[in-house]
Amino acid sequence: MKQKPKAVALFCGAGGLSLGFKRAGFDLLFSTDIDTDAVQSYRTFFPSANVWRGDIRQLDPATLPNSVDILLGGPPCQGFSSAGQKFWDDERNKLLTEYIRILDASRPKWFLMENVEGLLTAWDGQYICETVKAVLSLGYNVTLEKIYAHAYGVPQRRKRVVLVGNRLGHIFRFPPHSHNVSGAIFRKSEATFLEATSDLPPATTDSERVIKYARPSQNDLQNWLRSDQTDVAQHFYFVQGDDQRARMAVLKPGQTMNDLPEELQHDSFKRRANRRVCDGTPTEKRGGAPSGIKRLIADEPALTITGAAMREFIHPSENRPLSLRECARLQTFPDNYIFSGTAASCLQQIANAVPPLLAEIIAAHIVKEYGFGVVYEPKRPHFQFSLTQSNGMSPALRKTERMLKEFIDDEEAQLKLFEKATRYVLS
Repeated sequence: MKQKPKAVALFCGAGGLSLGFKRAGFDLLFSTDIDTDAVQSYRTFFPSANVWRGDIRQLDPATLPNSVDILLGGPPCQGFSSAGQKFWDDERNKLLTEYIRILDASRPKWFLMENVEGLLTAWDGQYICETVKAVLSLGYNVTLEKIYAHAYGVPQRRKRVVLVGNRLGHIFRFPPHSHNVSGAIFRKSEATFLEATSDLPPATTDSERVIKYARPSQNDLQNWLRSDQTDVAQHFYFVQGDDQRARMAVLKPGQTMNDLPEELQHDSFKRRANRRVCDGTPTEKRGGAPSGIKRLIADEPALTITGAAMREFIHPSENRPLSLRECARLQTFPDNYIFSGTAASCLQQIANAVPPLLAEIIAAHIVKEYGFGVVYEPKRPHFQFSLTQSNGMSPALRKTERMLKEFIDDEEAQLKLFEKATRYVLS
């Protein structure tokens, strides 16, 4: 019997990456996270898993399994740089430092690091540049790309940064898209809200209620999401006040708080909208546009699921916010995945996760196209990147692109990395 490839998951959360890799045939030997609720959710779905809850700074790499095929998980980016601050000495980068420490000590054949889109411009591009240099110095070929999840069938417009590296000499390329994306900000795709949710029974306000499916599965994605379930749990939403119900009643698909009559706009929304224009707050500290509630569009991918999705995202045709289960489905968590903790904690676990369907596609692609055999020939570590699929690029992203290109063109810097990497390869 062929041995399964072995994976270790750092910052595993509720287990989106782990589930995708498990479905692609990987054996999850060890996982860790600091969040109590996320670890409990993980253990509920992976009852036999070796999961350690704790601070990664206290993790001894010697306790990890030997001969790991892939290291999964992305350290959260902790903030912005102070002027003149040395990158690796900054306390806010301790999680990245720990990831590199464990990658160095465990020496897996592959690694996959996922993070938010803002990683590309954090610290004026320094964060991603230093990350790339660190993993190249360990002898890994590295591919950096911004991934559009709905291009792979995930029914939400989710953009994330993914780094994949290996020390086997492969030049990794991400799998081809399975779905066409088009339109302004790539909002159109065959992966839609209805594709993921049209078979669900009516949602409830009772968080404990388990509901029988009201109709058969309608498509392949729903078959994938249902698994062997006959009913659905955690399909509940938050009760709304009179003011919010009045807003939802007039909000049309695709509209936001901006489109409501002034008398229905929330006072805090109006204050925030005015402050963004008047106070000169730096862009990175303002957050996104204060659009408040947003009604989703049934035949388009949903907006990115966040920790505010059950408060801000309105069902395309019903005057209610999304249910927890709808959020989970839009992230492609199957219906037999039960999350632990308060509703807010459960939603944050869902929002933080890598969509399991996307993880499975990437995992299966690595197995099929590359594998885990030792084929490395000592040579200069290879790096390639794609920061956007859009024709346009923000000034901040263009600055990051320039820094990465300058690094690639810097022969002396490349040679220094090569010398360091060769030391590992030949050891």
